[in-house]
Amino acid sequence: MSDYITIYLIRHARQSSSLCNVNVELSKEGIMQSELLAERLQKCNIKKVYSSDLIRAVETADIIRKYNNLENDIDDTAFQYADLEETDFGELTGLEDELLRVKYADYYKARYEDRLDLRIPGGENGEEVCIRMQRAINKIIDEAIENNYDDIAVVSHGGAIRCFLAGVLGMSQGKRFLISKNMENTAITELRVYKNEKIMTVERINDYSHLYGHEKLLRKFFKNI
Repeated sequence: MSDYITIYLIRHARQSSSLCNVNVELSKEGIMQSELLAERLQKCNIKKVYSSDLIRAVETADIIRKYNNLENDIDDTAFQYADLEETDFGELTGLEDELLRVKYADYYKARYEDRLDLRIPGGENGEEVCIRMQRAINKIIDEAIENNYDDIAVVSHGGAIRCFLAGVLGMSQGKRFLISKNMENTAITELRVYKNEKIMTVERINDYSHLYGHEKLLRKFFKNI
């Protein structure tokens, strides 16, 4: 038994719509991404897979389970946490990127140029997301310790992962967008939680090497659908 828990914190695979934070299923490309990820994780002795309760995260998690002998957990809501959901985008939900950049230009300027942790109109700010992400991760860690799980996967969302990492690294939430310009779908962020010291370290961020050789699966090819 290891003296630390490895958490593979994963961004969900590509969804079937590029509209802002809509709750939809995976695209065919997203299924391919998930399968490549799941094959890679076969080397990691994953004991449990957790996810947010949004469709794209659940489907990504279920594909990982299928490839890693965890079929009994497929569709099990016990391993779905609302606190792992993407940032609440409020008024921006369901809009196209082009419209967002025009209608909410002042908000985006303050967020990206002035590095302010502003609340999304009608939604959340980074600090709020970080707090609930930490709440979910703490529950998952407690279960891992109780059941002697050394390696677990957690499927969440790009924005939420950035907020959580900023908290772990002691960064201001306004600077969280300095963490990976493009966080790829199914990218792995590896965390270690040392059981006795209760310290969490960040071992790698935005590792998507399982997509190498599959250029069309990268985010730069994600167009409006």
